[in-house]
Amino acid sequence: MAACPRHFLISRQFSAVSTPSLRTAALGPWAQSDPVLKARATLALDLNLSVGADEVLLAPDHGPGRPSRPVLIHHTLLKPKSLSTLEGRAILVHSVTHIELNAIDLALDVVWRFADMPDAFYTDWVRIAQEEAKHFTLLRDHLVGMGYDYGDFPAHNSLWDMAERTRDDLLARIGIVPRTMEARGLDASPGVKNKLVSVGDHRAGEILDIILQEEIGHVAAGNRWYRYLCSQRGLDPVSTYAQLIAQYDAPKLRPPFNMAARRLAGFEEAELAALS
Repeated sequence: MAACPRHFLISRQFSAVSTPSLRTAALGPWAQSDPVLKARATLALDLNLSVGADEVLLAPDHGPGRPSRPVLIHHTLLKPKSLSTLEGRAILVHSVTHIELNAIDLALDVVWRFADMPDAFYTDWVRIAQEEAKHFTLLRDHLVGMGYDYGDFPAHNSLWDMAERTRDDLLARIGIVPRTMEARGLDASPGVKNKLVSVGDHRAGEILDIILQEEIGHVAAGNRWYRYLCSQRGLDPVSTYAQLIAQYDAPKLRPPFNMAARRLAGFEEAELAALS
């Protein structure tokens, strides 16, 4: 499937150069509508490119490139099937695959959308996008091995909905998406793995182990840059987080919580205590 046409206005404080910056390059896979090509293009991004932190990149008022399938419906309308069936297991794997595709776009969106951050911020999030692309590829390949493909089942758009709500404030984006919605993945991953392994899908369990270990690093980056932004703005991280959750109507966190993974991801004890 060819990429959806996109038109970007790029303004720079300095004269244009022939080699694109890392931030400009991130727009390519972000706009790619074919999910397999999106993952490949993300993995091909060159971290040695000049970052271009000062560039102001303006894109059309719509989201990233997406395929025509899966059909997106409200998350309450998604119905699981018994994991004793191949289709039921494929539906569960598909749901995680869809999350990983969204995660590619979320990381790339942070790279191109928000200017004037340290170079390390942009290279962090490109690396994260590349790991998300690896996760998507592993899960999609496993799904194909099960006789299905990405897009065969309906999915929801909750992750990207929150990205849209926080598009105008980097503090809100970092505070809510990696530290709240992606951190929920740390909590959910052991249970999902146990369900699939219990019905004999050991390969899915191996992939989820890889994802969990790398997602800890992604949430840790979210914590690190959230605190950086709070420090820059003279804000208290704990009270500010509570305000952001209320302001943007973020999902309420419910147990069980993977406290060990959350500690490894850099959550403070005061934040963990607040969960209970």
